[in-house]
Amino acid sequence: MTKRISHWIEGREQAGTSGRSSSVFNPAIGVVTGEVDLASTAEVDLAVASARDAATSWRETSLSRRSGVLFAFRHLLHERADELAAIITAEHGKVHSDALGEIARGLENVEFAAGVPQLMKGGFSEQAGTDVDVYSIRQPLGVVAGITPFNFPAMVPLWMCANAIATGNAFVLKPSEKDPSAALFLARLWQDAGLPDGVFTVLHGDKEAVDALLHHPDVAAISFVGSTPIAKYIYETGTAHGKRVQALGGAKNHALVLPDADLEVAADAIVSAAYGAAGERCMALSVAVAVGEIADPLVEAIALRLPKLVIGDGSRADTDMGPLITREHRDKVRGYVDAGEASGATVVVDGRDCALEDGFFLGTTLLDHVTPDMTVYTDEIFGPVLGVVRVSSYDEGLALINSNPFANGTAIFTRDGGAARRFQFDVEVGMVGINVPIPVPVAYYSFGGWKASLFGDTHMYGPEGINFYTRGKVVTSRWPDPATSSVDLGFPRTR
Repeated sequence: MTKRISHWIEGREQAGTSGRSSSVFNPAIGVVTGEVDLASTAEVDLAVASARDAATSWRETSLSRRSGVLFAFRHLLHERADELAAIITAEHGKVHSDALGEIARGLENVEFAAGVPQLMKGGFSEQAGTDVDVYSIRQPLGVVAGITPFNFPAMVPLWMCANAIATGNAFVLKPSEKDPSAALFLARLWQDAGLPDGVFTVLHGDKEAVDALLHHPDVAAISFVGSTPIAKYIYETGTAHGKRVQALGGAKNHALVLPDADLEVAADAIVSAAYGAAGERCMALSVAVAVGEIADPLVEAIALRLPKLVIGDGSRADTDMGPLITREHRDKVRGYVDAGEASGATVVVDGRDCALEDGFFLGTTLLDHVTPDMTVYTDEIFGPVLGVVRVSSYDEGLALINSNPFANGTAIFTRDGGAARRFQFDVEVGMVGINVPIPVPVAYYSFGGWKASLFGDTHMYGPEGINFYTRGKVVTSRWPDPATSSVDLGFPRTR
């Protein structure tokens, strides 16, 4: 029996009225488990109106009260993380431990945002002019929206909503229709934590809902994480309608492996980063750039590790890697492997024949002798496929990375501190790992790439997230003595 997954508006579940829905699968068994309502433009208008009303009173709530709600939400999320992880695994397919990991990283953002009394402090300059004081404050934008991807149904919404709510905004979440139930779980936790109705809203939908949010005059800002073509569309459409937009796009993350690298450490890290969550991560390592003589032993070391990975239903404790999100996406990824082989890449480990029950599984795949003209290199595959590109020198490897249109994350593996420092200085990528394969910043820094991996000027969460969801105001104050008041048509001076 399938369940109906509805919207969350005004503090309660509200069934959709559009007459449209989309099937939700358990990708480990290929069975439909739910039908999610897809919002119409009219439903978006209703939700935004509710959020607008809630934002008016929420911005007047004291910083201490807001912080208290964040702390209560953090406690509830920590206590019920196992339940949420099970929901994620059932709809996304990632293994339970990986789901717990994304929740833990999301919790970091809630903990950061709970410090909002400190984060919202402005500046004060006494006696900036004679008897004149100047001070700065930051104020919320009003109604803001987040459009989030399927691959992190809890973490990415928490990247956005924690800072947005803490700074006094009302937040409208449009999660992926492929795994929507995690968003409703978060909504109930916010309510249990004491968040007023309407401050957190969940709207399920497709392009119609997205376009309605992008065009709505009462939505002040849009945050987005997804593919580059959609990120570009979100940015261009949102800004054309006067909105503040941060839109994070796709990636092609390279690991540069120098000849002096610890081979075992590098192989362990690359396998973990390339195949975790079946490669459905925007920070997954999809290209290993092997410099010189380390190439052969590196390929061998990676290949030896792959048969040991257990592929199966993510709800089972012994599983290392689960399925892909849909049958169509699995077939698309398999097609990339076919194209790579046809273009001359060597298939060292072939995962195309992995067939477990009726789920959307693809085995781990390792391609050697990949070249930059192959689609398996140029495109973001978003699957358990690692390509190895061989280069003769550090400079050649660096040039390869810097010439890529994507610039989300990268890593270098070396025992040479000088080479590592040179790499972090030279590489044109937004997030860099030194012997760290997935350099996702901690919550008190900010997340985001460069070039075609980011549209807009502001990275996600952390200090830049606080700035994104607020706007600055400067107040100049003077309390003159009426006895000394006079008309002066000259331009005000401070000296």
